[in-house]
Amino acid sequence: MNFEWKGVFPALTTPFTKNDELDLPMFEKNLQAQLDAGVHGIVLGGTLGEASTLTTEEKETLVRVAVKKINGRVPVILNIAESSTRDALYQTANANNWGADGLMLLPPMRYKSDHKETVTYFKTIANATDLPIMIYNNPVDYKIEVTLDMFDELQACKNITSLKESTRDVTNVSRLRNRFGDRFKILCGVDTIAMEELLLGADGWVAGLVCAFPKETVRIYDLVKAGKVEEATKIYRWFMPLLELDIHPKLVQYIKLAAVQAGLGTEHVRPPRLILEGEERQNVLEIINKGIAARPEL
Repeated sequence: MNFEWKGVFPALTTPFTKNDELDLPMFEKNLQAQLDAGVHGIVLGGTLGEASTLTTEEKETLVRVAVKKINGRVPVILNIAESSTRDALYQTANANNWGADGLMLLPPMRYKSDHKETVTYFKTIANATDLPIMIYNNPVDYKIEVTLDMFDELQACKNITSLKESTRDVTNVSRLRNRFGDRFKILCGVDTIAMEELLLGADGWVAGLVCAFPKETVRIYDLVKAGKVEEATKIYRWFMPLLELDIHPKLVQYIKLAAVQAGLGTEHVRPPRLILEGEERQNVLEIINKGIAARPEL
């Protein structure tokens, strides 16, 4: 499938039942809501998707169900987050076999690889597939920064065509543009600075709260790209208290709770994560319900 790394790419949560099994009916319901809102692609098995707790069989099920339901309307992207190059190559081969349209690729997990090791890891995987690849640059959470010098070397891999910019430094968009022009598409990976990065020239948004609010997320993107900044700002300011749920260590639980309140998800998480309770749950619910009550007319 030929596609561009542009637009809104939801990082979908993985719905579970109370028996800790995939909740496929809810997965398809949320997926349909994303398609109805006009998203431009989906990402499976990312941080929000609880990737580290999913089995290979579960990842296969999610990809195959998504590919069948989407039926070529938008690309299906599988996240690769593994500790060894061997395992990453195995998951890459799986992605091809399951019908994924592209990969989101993190640096090695658990081991803090240096410059040469990180570049070699990315190149080895890129050279093993024809699928387009988006490098996920998130040094805040995953402790390895993919530097500009690393991206310079990665230009040799023609299928490394994009990056998910999650350094939380909006000026990095300008640095990337100044050095590489349009060689890499840039997608913001942090909800609370998405509009800022789009205004600075980012091509898209790998979004989190879109799991609960797909129409609002897509509308912000569309308005910014149409130059209607004032209209986009009004929605973005309403959205901000909700978007801040994306930058908390419990973002999975918080966003899943938001999806429940929006009728698009389940609250069940896979241990060691636990469902929110007590004062913490009430505080998050208050933010979510206040946002829903003030939801703007689109």
